[in-house]
Amino acid sequence: MLDLTPFLLFDGNCAEAMQFYQSCFGGELILTRLADTPMKAQFPLDQHQKITHGSLKSGRIEIAATDWLHPTRRPLQGNTTAIYVTGAGYDELSPIFEKLRKGAEPKLLVELREVPFGIYGRLTDRYGVEWFFRGEQATS
Repeated sequence: MLDLTPFLLFDGNCAEAMQFYQSCFGGELILTRLADTPMKAQFPLDQHQKITHGSLKSGRIEIAATDWLHPTRRPLQGNTTAIYVTGAGYDELSPIFEKLRKGAEPKLLVELREVPFGIYGRLTDRYGVEWFFRGEQATS
């Protein structure tokens, strides 16, 4: 079953912001730093403390977040929020991803694929809306 979650993008203060939201809503907070992922080799050392994935769950409230890691785009008012689509895996996410990518900005497209933490992809649709996709890791 697909879920939609607000997805917030921060400029280096994701952990602080998510801890603040946890103090407001309660719940379980999970923060994954770049240094704790295989992706760290692709980034300079000064980026390793940034959050690659943050998740706050409290009852029916869920907020997902990350620190800004895009190499060429910069955070500006309007491009720091997105819609986060989560699902069981590639087969569930792919049909939605393929529909949304029609007319999407090619330079901002990350194909839906398996990465160390599961299925991942992102795009900016023809209306300028950011979409991030995450699915469960395939089991062997």
